[in-house]
Amino acid sequence: MIRIAMTSVYVDDEAKAHAFYTGVLGFETRTDLDLGGARFITVAAPGQDVELLLEPGDSPMAEQYRKGLREAGLPCLVLSVDDLRAEHERLSELGVRFTQAPTEQGPVVTAVLDDTVGNLIQLAQRTA
Repeated sequence: MIRIAMTSVYVDDEAKAHAFYTGVLGFETRTDLDLGGARFITVAAPGQDVELLLEPGDSPMAEQYRKGLREAGLPCLVLSVDDLRAEHERLSELGVRFTQAPTEQGPVVTAVLDDTVGNLIQLAQRTA
């Protein structure tokens, strides 16, 4: 059986990304290694095996990829939530900026937020 172990998101500031993904979104740090000028940081939702690598996004390829996604208004990552409206309210109170308020889209409700480090992130809740 093949499973997803890790995926990554390009960020423009690893320390700021780490603070946002742990302090605001509630992920826990799984790995934080100093590689001498760069860090290898992974986070994950509590109780979940799949880790998210906070990848430095300063290469020309990463910058072009992130810029293209943002200009198109596309999220680079989709996160599942149990109660999207409650999460939207909680995160809004913490100062998180949403580019899309909770919106019903067939069998899901979605919202899109700015992760403060160059990305749009979609939150999704299945309703059916």
